[in-house]
Amino acid sequence: MGKQEEAPGKLAQQSGRERRRWPRDTDPRDKAAPLRLPILEPLVFSTRLLALEDQFPAWQLYMAPLLDARLPDDKSLRDGFLAQHVAWNLGRMIIVQQDTPAHSYVRSAAKLRSSSIDHWCIVLRRRGLSWTEVDGRVVESQPGAVELRSLGYPFRGRTTDSECLCLYLPRDLFTDVLAPFDARNNSVLSGNFATLLADYMNAVEARLRSLSAEDLPQVVQATRDMIVAGLGSPGDHKAAFEQLTGVALMERARRYIQSHLDGPDLGPEKICRALGVSRSRLYQLFEPSGGVVHYIQRRRLLAAHVALSDHVDIRRIVDIAEAVGFSSSANFSRAFSKEFGYSPREARNAESGRYPAYPASFAEGEKAVSFEDWLKALGS
Repeated sequence: MGKQEEAPGKLAQQSGRERRRWPRDTDPRDKAAPLRLPILEPLVFSTRLLALEDQFPAWQLYMAPLLDARLPDDKSLRDGFLAQHVAWNLGRMIIVQQDTPAHSYVRSAAKLRSSSIDHWCIVLRRRGLSWTEVDGRVVESQPGAVELRSLGYPFRGRTTDSECLCLYLPRDLFTDVLAPFDARNNSVLSGNFATLLADYMNAVEARLRSLSAEDLPQVVQATRDMIVAGLGSPGDHKAAFEQLTGVALMERARRYIQSHLDGPDLGPEKICRALGVSRSRLYQLFEPSGGVVHYIQRRRLLAAHVALSDHVDIRRIVDIAEAVGFSSSANFSRAFSKEFGYSPREARNAESGRYPAYPASFAEGEKAVSFEDWLKALGS
């Protein structure tokens, strides 16, 4: 009886070689993603190191741009007021992690008249209870609730010992939906959308320390879209579905733009063909961002800023401009300076971290060193 013939696969294994029927395709996703350095540094305020009698006055002073705070009737300055306020500035949105003892608060009509701050505030309450009154209507908030409140209207209220995650967003982010926003002022969102929004807020918070300059505009826009989606009435499922469909389409458009920034022919026509949407639908999607052309240019400028801030990247400025889709170095320099408030050469020569990748309205120097400055710049 002859020796049994070895199977081809076994022979290939024994010889140390792997035999394939088809060549392996190279997946572009296998390529290493470009390094994106974290950019956010928190602004931290705490009363922990102050003397007990100084803690609450310090908190009052810190929060004075927004509201006037008072201790409960059964508390005195000698009891102390252990509070912490950690703020993160994403350029068009401020996220605050806040932990405070019981107190009452008032944003009066007089304070409104002396303040330019009229942002929307979204509060995810994690611990404690609060009662807030606007125009005689009191709303109670419990742990897990998501509150919607305008800083452009007077309000007053009180809270027990509490921990909250707060989002401050400028009013002009919602110019197309101001009516439903105003109608829902001082309300607690409910249902599945409120749960989704809370989950999203928690997810963003968990990634604050790792966000890069490239991430910030996308996070702000996604947050804005999630909030708008949650404003529909619980029974309006069709409108809610359409809103979420728009969010998904917008995300596809953003990803396509980001992956084709180096193409000088990147524009509305090419994006419409790639996504299978009409020009009118594309323009509608990007209207809150100032238009699709404006969005493309800003993404290009942000990509250029990241490259210029990278000390490892030794490409010439003109080569970086070309790599992000600018055919003219003069146009690039002019657009860059207008966006950030300083030239590409200054960005390259600057010490690391001196020039954050924010619009010129925020990055006009190192003036914005307080929470009040951040709030004022948010609406610029």
